[in-house]
Amino acid sequence: MDKIWLVIQREYLSRVKKKSFLLATLLTPLIFPAIMGIFVWIALEEKGNQSLRIIEVVDESKLFFLESSEQYAFSFSDRDPEEAKDLVKKGDRYGYLLIPAINLKDPQGIVYYGNENPNMSLISYLESNLKKKIEEQRLFEAGIDPKIITDVRTSVDIKSITLDQKGGEKVSDATVNYAIGFLAGILIYMFIFIYGTQIMQGVIEEKSSRIVEILVSSLRPFQLMLGKIIGIAGVGLTQLLIWIVLIGTLTTLVTGYLGMQMPQEQAMELANMEVGAELPSTEMGEILQVIQGIDFVSIVSTFVFYFLGGYLLYGALFAGIGSAVDAPSDAQQFMLPVTVPLIVAYMGLFVFVLQDPNSTTSFWLSVVPLTSPIAMMGRISYGVPFWELALSMSLLILGFLGTTWFAGRIYRIGILMHGTKPSYKTIWKWLKSSH
Repeated sequence: MDKIWLVIQREYLSRVKKKSFLLATLLTPLIFPAIMGIFVWIALEEKGNQSLRIIEVVDESKLFFLESSEQYAFSFSDRDPEEAKDLVKKGDRYGYLLIPAINLKDPQGIVYYGNENPNMSLISYLESNLKKKIEEQRLFEAGIDPKIITDVRTSVDIKSITLDQKGGEKVSDATVNYAIGFLAGILIYMFIFIYGTQIMQGVIEEKSSRIVEILVSSLRPFQLMLGKIIGIAGVGLTQLLIWIVLIGTLTTLVTGYLGMQMPQEQAMELANMEVGAELPSTEMGEILQVIQGIDFVSIVSTFVFYFLGGYLLYGALFAGIGSAVDAPSDAQQFMLPVTVPLIVAYMGLFVFVLQDPNSTTSFWLSVVPLTSPIAMMGRISYGVPFWELALSMSLLILGFLGTTWFAGRIYRIGILMHGTKPSYKTIWKWLKSSH
């Protein structure tokens, strides 16, 4: 155990002390907000500097009137189609919309002309406006006042209450649950790939530099592999914790500078109000109820478990691949069996888990060890029965032990092999070998 600990220390410190690690850890929380800020600034600048775009409209039926917006203005006329097209070609009009005398039950033949391909927002804007006008006209011809339809339309907001086994109730929000599952699943997917690849590259570098031959003279290959995997896992956790602290600190500073309150501060103010006092905002009161209903301790502890479990499971496989080859280019042929389950879990997160976390497919994705780290994190915010969570965690532990044994059989032989390009047949022989 002492030897494994020394390897863990070596792998951890050698990476944490690198300038690249410090730069990536400190700059990453700044890069994404900075990019988003620049994009928002550019969008606002473009919107402010953008001139009003005038669209010539020829309505042959004289039934439609389109309201102008901040970006588009409509000029109605009886111009000849060719004359209207010339206005567009000369630049006097941004576009030309022809609305022929259409059948309201089957509106066909509406055409937009422009010097450049129209963007999706413009076409959607025109289609939605024309759709509304056609519906209003059809109601009017049927003897129904369109205002009546507008007045009776209303929005419905369903409050979601989750019942627990003890008879308790808690307010939930599908959007919040979706966001938590999405973020947690994507983070685990990214970290497994990033740090799993680091393990593989580290093993290949040590193997090609023959450093490993010195190391295995004082400890067993399995100890070396296990120490490397756990050491890099520590690097990943360190980086994640630093990001959480930095992002939280920066958010607090920025919101304080702008004179805004953090959501948790608003929630605390509401929570400290006297019982029976009127909430200052119904919306904020509902947000507080949703926040109170989220078991953050359970979510964070589950995330740490699946983060480590998924990383250790795949890290062993990446280490096995790295020990079998002499160069990263040679590893590509062995990456497919490892990456396919990750891709399945990633796609299943969006197609099945986040759409219906209690479906049969979501259940199996969250208990199979190769997909459970990502899939289970997509389900956990919605609430998972204890037996399912226990089954998933138990199978993940068994999966890690299995992949570690599997990778160890490859590692003990492949780490000392040089100058040969192994095939799947060669690796199979290594697995069956007892020496």
